[in-house]
Amino acid sequence: MIQRWVRFEHQGKTRFGTLEGEQIQVWDGVMYDEPTPSGSTVNLADVRLLMPTQPSKIIALWNNFGALSAKLNLSRPPEPLYLIKSPNSYLNPGEIIRKPSSEGKVVFEGELGIVIGRQAKHVSEADALQYVFGYTCANDVTVADILNRDPSFAQWVRAKGFDTFCPFGPVVASGLDPATLTVKTILNGDIRQDYPISDMLFSVAQLVSLISQDMTLHCGDIILCGTSVGVGSMKPGSTVEVEIEGIGKLSNRFE
Repeated sequence: MIQRWVRFEHQGKTRFGTLEGEQIQVWDGVMYDEPTPSGSTVNLADVRLLMPTQPSKIIALWNNFGALSAKLNLSRPPEPLYLIKSPNSYLNPGEIIRKPSSEGKVVFEGELGIVIGRQAKHVSEADALQYVFGYTCANDVTVADILNRDPSFAQWVRAKGFDTFCPFGPVVASGLDPATLTVKTILNGDIRQDYPISDMLFSVAQLVSLISQDMTLHCGDIILCGTSVGVGSMKPGSTVEVEIEGIGKLSNRFE
């Protein structure tokens, strides 16, 4: 059964629950640890949606899709290539992505996010999916011109770590098969990305297992699976949406 979990603010309190149509079923306890229904509901229109999880870190993949790898003439990496998005970049659904003071082309990257539900360290590939709570939509915003500005040092963290540069949400959906999902990124109403998760070079299970050999993954942490063809620039005043069927649509303005 698919459940769409949200965090929200209502009447000055932060709560969590499951989204059911235009209503939220409120739950008590801890989202990842056998929560219980409270028996109360609130209208979606009456709440402020927050990031559906509070990650200690967000890990973002590079070169993890076959189509983009082929387009860029890249070889398949022997292990996952990744960076970490800094916490100041996290942004609630519906809030504004802010143009940084530095100049340069700002690009969108629509991605699937894997949300960890159990502490994972040295996890086997066979057991890895037991540590996944669900999946979310994310936009790995980047100032592309900064990446290779200095030939001696690729500036991945700076280019992707500006304030507001990692919106995600609006929900974490559990009970999905990620291999069946498709990511769409829509800029001002035009579909710019439309690619299948089945094209990943490293599967969800492989990513969780291999990354957990390097660092402990905590409840709520997110692994962004990387992006595929169609990445493009966005101008101030644009609206960018990342839509994944079964999860929903993440929408943010860029100003």
